[in-house]
Amino acid sequence: MAAKDPGLIADGGGLYLQISRSGSKSWVFRFMLNRRSREMGLGSLNAVSLSLAREKASQCRTLLADGIDPIEYRDAEKSKQIAHTHKNITFREASESYIRSHSAGWKNAKHAAQWASTLNTYAYPILGEVYASDIDTSLVVQVLDPIWSVKTETASRVRGRIEKILSWATVSGYRKGENPARWRGHLDNLMPPPSRMRRVKHHAAMPYSEVGNFIQQLRNGSGVSHRALEFVILTAARTQEVLGSNWNEIDFETGLWTVPAERMKGLREHRVPLVDRAIEILAEMRSTANSRFVFPGNRPNKGLSNMSLLAVLRRVQIEATAHGFRSSFRDWASEVSDFPSEVAEQALAHVNKNKVEAAYRRGDLFVKRQRLMEAWATYLEKPQASVIPIRSQHA
Repeated sequence: MAAKDPGLIADGGGLYLQISRSGSKSWVFRFMLNRRSREMGLGSLNAVSLSLAREKASQCRTLLADGIDPIEYRDAEKSKQIAHTHKNITFREASESYIRSHSAGWKNAKHAAQWASTLNTYAYPILGEVYASDIDTSLVVQVLDPIWSVKTETASRVRGRIEKILSWATVSGYRKGENPARWRGHLDNLMPPPSRMRRVKHHAAMPYSEVGNFIQQLRNGSGVSHRALEFVILTAARTQEVLGSNWNEIDFETGLWTVPAERMKGLREHRVPLVDRAIEILAEMRSTANSRFVFPGNRPNKGLSNMSLLAVLRRVQIEATAHGFRSSFRDWASEVSDFPSEVAEQALAHVNKNKVEAAYRRGDLFVKRQRLMEAWATYLEKPQASVIPIRSQHA
């Protein structure tokens, strides 16, 4: 037979070059096993050289000598390889794939950034590099337990997102079995319902969805404490930074409050961008100013005390702390805004513990922080719950 004619050309030992009617050429291995004649493809002539084809045929003969079907062996090895590849996808990779495949269908383009920010803050430190197939209930609880009672709204969202990602991983073949992040009939046996947690008092921080309503309540009061507490919320500053603020730190023309290093926890000067409402509060305080302190207390040459702010909260039976509004802001920045995490961290004047990152990031991201605080102020103007009046009272 000519090399161009359709048919089989024997090389020996069960190896053949097969020529199709179209002229394409491929290697096949023909063998008998259990009185059955079988044929196994070894690849095209273009992809597999003669020497490689002979090597593959030799491997097939070795398997046959042990009573193993070469075709079944090859298929089993492929299945193992696929299973191994699937098992090796990490939760971070699964999350990125889920966001990428679903973001086109989300109505709000910000959702993808919100998902990524939330997962990066709460889930990745524990689950990020764990294989999707290895995530169990104990790992999910490790993520949720630290924030379930203090950041219930955020924790509930994190749980839901983990559940959706793991469901995607299961459908995609990356894991098997029940979803360890499912609520009904599973985690509800280990953790109290989010709705019940929201009604529990003694929370350090107010859920960010309730802060806008609370600000409306504050505006019903006329005391210095009310203005100071609203200023704390609008700037996301530490309570002592606000209570100790001096007029020489305020620049009305540029809308800037510069807190000197000696009054900062991290001992570094902190520039705070002031939104319009914050400037309105300062203008109101300046109109009656009789002290170097922006928010003066009842005693001469003394700033307002932290207990005065706490008293405002207690009058309406809110068990949050003034400092806790920083947590409310951080949760909002992570859950609702699409600003990078490092911008929110700079707004909170958190010191970067990574010395290498800190060395490279010498700026304070002021322009981005300015936009972040404006977005926060805009969000706070949209209260979602009923307003409980605060009795008008001076500090």
